[in-house]
Amino acid sequence: MKHLLTIQDLEPKKILELLNLADQLKYEQKHGIQHHHLAGKTLGMIFQKASTRTRVSFETGMYQLGGHALFLSGRDLQIGRGEPVQDTARVLSRYLDGIMIRTFAQKEVEDLANYGTIPVINGLTDYCHPCQILADLMTIREVKGRLEGLKMCYLGDGNNMANSLIAGGIKTGMTVSVATPKGYEPNAQVMEYAKANGNFTLTTDVLAAAADADVVITDVWASMGQEKEAAQRKAAFAGVYQINSTVMAAAKENAMVLHCLPAHREEEITAEVFEAHAKEIFEEAENRLHAQKAVMVELMAN
Repeated sequence: MKHLLTIQDLEPKKILELLNLADQLKYEQKHGIQHHHLAGKTLGMIFQKASTRTRVSFETGMYQLGGHALFLSGRDLQIGRGEPVQDTARVLSRYLDGIMIRTFAQKEVEDLANYGTIPVINGLTDYCHPCQILADLMTIREVKGRLEGLKMCYLGDGNNMANSLIAGGIKTGMTVSVATPKGYEPNAQVMEYAKANGNFTLTTDVLAAAADADVVITDVWASMGQEKEAAQRKAAFAGVYQINSTVMAAAKENAMVLHCLPAHREEEITAEVFEAHAKEIFEEAENRLHAQKAVMVELMAN
């Protein structure tokens, strides 16, 4: 493992190894056991998209691992003024031990990895969100005790979260069902992979997708960069593609709910369901820290 660019790049065994390491690091952090695996190391964090959880979790994680994190916005870098990504990659590789980037285009992440000589971590693109999905899988395993054999249901926009959840769920032996409106389906290649490698269903029927689900997951209807489509998307999703009491009644009685946050209550999830499952949702948010620390240790410790 040289980089974390997509969940699809990871073998199932590697995903489980990362989750096991994340569990260990979480235990140590909770019990005050220092783990300075990255002492003297520096992570450059490039943000073309703003964030709460990504910035704070990576910066805190590097500190807890004994290293240092540099926040680099598009305004701070020449990449924001037209310098080619390949030049930025080659320069930063001479200063840093790793790069985390949160941006729009997946190609930008791939170019950093191709032209640089240090590990690159995808903190989010419009195509995928691998760090979030590792945290989601970690949380599901904590609550349910396993991943294999469970049913994961995702409702809403077929966005970066949907793409990565499909791949991560299939790779860890879960049945995956997705419900989206027509025209908002997940990436076609991701769906082809899922159909060829696991038990995967795509439908427009929310209740069919949620039937007997162990985990129900959603995300906002309009992601960052899609603000101009917000009204159109609301018309396509409202009243149907929402986690509510009716959807939860179709799922298993002890089904858990996850949301990568921020959540728009009464849009993709009701306030009632959100608060009933707040413990799981905020454990999921915390697990971004531990899962990302595992990724950084795997990529940067040697």
